Amino acid sequence: MMRGVAEKPVVVNISPMAHLAVGFFALSLLVFLAVSPWAGLLLLIPMAMSVFIIRLRTVADHDSVTARTLLGSRTMRWEDIEGLRFEKSSWARAHLKNGDDVPLPAVTFSTLPLLTDASGGRVPNPYG
Repeated sequence: MMRGVAEKPVVVNISPMAHLAVGFFALSLLVFLAVSPWAGLLLLIPMAMSVFIIRLRTVADHDSVTARTLLGSRTMRWEDIEGLRFEKSSWARAHLKNGDDVPLPAVTFSTLPLLTDASGGRVPNPYG
């Protein structure tokens, strides 16, 4: 393996531990079932949240990065990305050379070293 180049794609996703919080949320919604059986429809909310946790991810390799969202995905070549930016309390956004901004699900400042390795150094490592 060449230094700074990942051999296989790097997957950055939401921690599976988030399902624990969704489970507690679902348990709290069970209280409403005593009031009305129609309240069972509220359980669709934690189910959607779990699908959200499973589906959203960013996959990066030496040539490209793919942002997978709830309903689709978008693949961009590293050469098309002008830079990454972070807004307060949100995931990274890839600023493309054509002016578009694409959210990179689950990519935070702390996961940038993973993208540094996957991109072959195109993304600078803020930690050194």
